[in-house]
Order: sequence, then structure tokens, then C-alpha cells
Amino acid sequence: MIVTCVNVYVKEEYIDDFIEATIENHKNSILEPGNMRFDVLQQKDDRKRFTLYEAYESPEAAAEHKMTEHYLKWRRTVADWMAQPREGIPHDVIAPLERNQW
Repeated sequence: MIVTCVNVYVKEEYIDDFIEATIENHKNSILEPGNMRFDVLQQKDDRKRFTLYEAYESPEAAAEHKMTEHYLKWRRTVADWMAQPREGIPHDVIAPLERNQW
């Protein structure tokens, strides 16, 4: 399993647009065969900051996500709305390891 936490800093005037585009990406991402979670989080004390929590069964499934039409559309759509480049940090999963606990 692999989890990537993607930190996104959105320009204030694009927050609502970013949320809309990201929810569309979320809805399609959770349908991918290797996807285990795709959470969209907004920071409470700074509404311009978001974290995407992406869990995939394998590094290959995570790489396949980045080739999907919905991801590529999302990436193009939100590119100019970011206050700085997004930062994706991959993690190894320690627990839970059982698929049914996700």
C-alpha cells in the first residue's frame, strides 16, 4: 500500500472552484480499481490550504491514477488556482495493513 498526502495552497478567489473541481476528481478516483481512499481535507484555520489523502493498493495503482482522464483534467483545471506548487509526499503504510480495515 502507498499513501500520498498532497498539500495544496489555493488562491483565495478560487477556493470554491477548487473544491468543485477536486470533488469531481475525488468521485472518479474512488472508482479506480486500486484506490482505497481519496479524501479531500480543508484546513480549519486557513481555508486556502488543502490536503488530499490518497491511498492506493500499490505504487503501480497510484501511478495509474496519474494517467487517468479525470486526474489530468483536474490538474489542468486547477493549475492556475494554486498559490504555490502542490507538494505530494508519499508514505508507506504501517497500520492498518488489512484491506478490509480501510
